[in-house]
Amino acid sequence: MTESAPAPTPVDIRRVAIVFAGGPAPAANAVISAAATSFLEDGREVIGFFHGYSNLQDYHPVTHRMLPDQHYRIFEERDLRGIRNARGILIGTARANPGKGIETPADLDDEGKCERLSNVYRALVDLEIDALISIGGDDTLKTANLLYEYQRRLPAAAKRVRVVHLPKTIDNDYRGIDFTFGFFTAVDVMAKEVQNLRADALATSSYFIVETMGRKAGWLSYGVAIAGEANLVIAVEDIIDDLAMQVDGRLVLSLDGLVDRIVDLIQTRERRGKHYGTIVLAEGLAEMLPDEVTATSTRDDHGHIPLGAIDLGKLVADRVTRRYTERTGGKKKIASVQLGYESRCAPPHAFDVMLGSQLGIGAYRALVEEGKDGHMVSVSGQLDLHYVPFHELVNPASLRTEVRLIEVGSDFHRLARFLETRVDRLREWAPGRRTER
Repeated sequence: MTESAPAPTPVDIRRVAIVFAGGPAPAANAVISAAATSFLEDGREVIGFFHGYSNLQDYHPVTHRMLPDQHYRIFEERDLRGIRNARGILIGTARANPGKGIETPADLDDEGKCERLSNVYRALVDLEIDALISIGGDDTLKTANLLYEYQRRLPAAAKRVRVVHLPKTIDNDYRGIDFTFGFFTAVDVMAKEVQNLRADALATSSYFIVETMGRKAGWLSYGVAIAGEANLVIAVEDIIDDLAMQVDGRLVLSLDGLVDRIVDLIQTRERRGKHYGTIVLAEGLAEMLPDEVTATSTRDDHGHIPLGAIDLGKLVADRVTRRYTERTGGKKKIASVQLGYESRCAPPHAFDVMLGSQLGIGAYRALVEEGKDGHMVSVSGQLDLHYVPFHELVNPASLRTEVRLIEVGSDFHRLARFLETRVDRLREWAPGRRTER
């Protein structure tokens, strides 16, 4: 590996670029505006690339040039006024993955596999970008790290573009930060929907099985269940014991176990005179379904199954309906609802605006005050800033990030367990124990 030229000193950073990739998240504009304003007020230039890496990865100086107002915006102060609480994403987003096919450090020396990553680098250099602010989820963090590592392998005289990353996901499954911006807004929006469904279920003596976004971790589903007063929440972290099976060495969700758990819940509540309820399932459970259920599903550029297309909630609701009839001889209305998309561009919660703004300013402080490169901006406590090196977040062998799951037995995990309906199977409850809702 050839040593690259020294990264530019903070005073050398005259032109900064922002790229937002992956799914939308509330408070995105708070992050973008805070970051851009910080640099503009310091006399530096800021551009925002439209639609993630979709144009950057196809860059060619002749056949696919980067044009202002078509592929990027040169920010001015008036572009950023009053948008901290605005819905949507000022520069748009996309899931284009310039690092697709790069799976090991050795792949970074393969010109063919690095073609799109090289296009991104050349576009940045040709536009005289000194630093890139990457905003996105764990896949976008992976891309930011790949761009950082790619530059480490360039000749000594090659220009170096600093890279800092700002963590974004409504899923809150990020290592290196306590909470991600957009999480609390998404929880709030979906929890209110669950409360509406709870009122409907009470009025109609029925049940709703609610599938929430959250991909591989249960943070979002747990938050929605707690704030929405659901009677049960099941996420990937809960797939143990009767909910789990081993198939060819792979941990698989036992649909029978899940269905029995839900029917047990319904019957427990009926014995207590409660004929309604809401149940929250994390969409990530769909990735743990048996192969015969997911075999025909296509995958995106990052290798993910489009979980919404599987409709886990409906799959489970249909089976619960049948199982209830088998057990009781009666009928029960069990409906399913998928929640998630309606929360991604909702008006941001005040905390998300504050958190997002601090992260945006953190990008400025990381680059200009701290001289960072290859770092993620993080916030903890009372919006205290920290800067986490990429190598602490990305597996050095696979170049992948690791999802942060809810720790089973943690206080957060136990909070949901305390608040949900406990299936007593006709057991007598000891005096002084919690009451059933």
